[in-house]
Amino acid sequence: MKFVVLIYGNPESRAAWEGMSEEQQAAGLEYYRQLNADLDASGERIVSERLAFPERAKRVRVTGDGPLTTDGPFAEAKEFLAGFYLLDCADFDRATEIAARIPEAAFGVVEVRPVMGL
Repeated sequence: MKFVVLIYGNPESRAAWEGMSEEQQAAGLEYYRQLNADLDASGERIVSERLAFPERAKRVRVTGDGPLTTDGPFAEAKEFLAGFYLLDCADFDRATEIAARIPEAAFGVVEVRPVMGL
């Protein structure tokens, strides 16, 4: 079964990251490299990516006058999508077990969803 694990950032998690030394940040990134290697070895990771902060985002809406874009950040959002994993694993329990290994889960901002086919 396929699952997407959505990793959300928030002011708390962003402040924690920005408050880390370069060495601590490097260790955090190494943790993710190891997690990726583990999931690659098990064949469960399809893809994962870290996303840019909201300041680099654009929202697109289509109106009767055509497309309208807005630059980030988007003040109304306290949480923002920071990254994701697309997994192929046995069941929801396994996907949840993997999600619990993501450091941001300590901030309560990791979501697991089954992928629905069209």
